Amino acid sequence: MSFFISEAIADATAATPAAGQPDPLASLILPIGLVILFYFFLIRPQSKRAKEHRKMVSELQKGEEVITSGGILGKIVELKDDFIILEIAKDVNLTVQRSAVQTIMPKGTIKDLK
Repeated sequence: MSFFISEAIADATAATPAAGQPDPLASLILPIGLVILFYFFLIRPQSKRAKEHRKMVSELQKGEEVITSGGILGKIVELKDDFIILEIAKDVNLTVQRSAVQTIMPKGTIKDLK
């Protein structure tokens, strides 16, 4: 016998415990939706750009004019496994990592700048 809670109220709450709890499947919809949004708007486009950059870097050829990530414009003189040698001016060569190449420029870009 309880002086604070009547037995009728205690029996009613014990008979329906699931009435106050939300559906566990419904509570997972928001986190799963956020993961899907992150994948399609952040992860997938970034991996696609990285794949395109790897393909561009692997297909570099001697004589192409490129811009490095540091903003240096030069013509490829020699290709090595991980490095390229750029001619940035007459008799001035730089050794740069292949991955530093950002953009391949159209032929004649260097001549147009002079």
